[in-house]
Amino acid sequence: MVAVWVALSCATPGVAIAAPARPVAPLMGPVTRGFDPPEKVWGAGHRGVDIAGAVGDQVRAALGGTVRFAGWVGGKPVVSISHGETFTTYEPVSAWVAVGQWVDTGQVIGTLQAGHPCETEACLHWGLRAGDTYLDPLSLLGGGRVRLISADAMQDVREAAEKLRVEFNGQVSAAGLSTPASGPLTSPYGLRVDPISGGWAFHDGMDIGAACGSSLRAAAAGVVVEVSWDSMSGNRLVIDHGILNGHRMRTGYNHAQGYVVHAGDQVVVGQVIGTVGTTGYSTGCHLHFQVWRDGQITDPGPLLP
Repeated sequence: MVAVWVALSCATPGVAIAAPARPVAPLMGPVTRGFDPPEKVWGAGHRGVDIAGAVGDQVRAALGGTVRFAGWVGGKPVVSISHGETFTTYEPVSAWVAVGQWVDTGQVIGTLQAGHPCETEACLHWGLRAGDTYLDPLSLLGGGRVRLISADAMQDVREAAEKLRVEFNGQVSAAGLSTPASGPLTSPYGLRVDPISGGWAFHDGMDIGAACGSSLRAAAAGVVVEVSWDSMSGNRLVIDHGILNGHRMRTGYNHAQGYVVHAGDQVVVGQVIGTVGTTGYSTGCHLHFQVWRDGQITDPGPLLP
């Protein structure tokens, strides 16, 4: 068995250092138990990773964010930090921070305590979640569940990816949405390495690699509530669809060349609302498609036909 270690560079106490640009491990030590999520939400499994340490070891924030919880759960001290659409958890940790406080990447948030079952004196149970979905926290460090494949297998993967396409065909899903553009799925919703900065970032939509000038279509009937531009989204349009199958829905269409509808216009499902472009923070022509369900940004993929 090959041991996996995570490590942090040491800093002199009291000396201010710049927060690292990329995520860091919260504790120096070997990973004694890996990520093993249950098949069912309520099932048995291991919803994070365990890192060996000693009582009193300093625990650091893996990512910058706002402290969402610092207290006791089930007899153990727990710290939780929100990073926008994701949050990390650290237990058992005696908190040095308070709820609502901003912490930088690598900032000490508390000290490790005994109480989590492991074979060493103490260990940190480190978790990562996006909503109710448990993720492997080692993925933040470029690790997690990975496997090596041959060059031939990699080519097979690339060819398979080219077949992961969405096509507009007029169909409507059970969630009430239709496909807004046609092309390969170039980047899914969730954590990813940003293609421009190279750092870890949360991708709040799905990217469809549609050709420049191809049609953007309304995913459902509704009212255009925003047509704007900013340096990140480029040309941006948002449609309010009201209640669809019991849920309040809005959709967003970003990086367009332009739009043929205006704020206040009513649109029908499948109506052409503009053309695909590469405006704003973009590496090529594509649609960055977003869905808000009951006011919360969510993964568009499962909601499309």
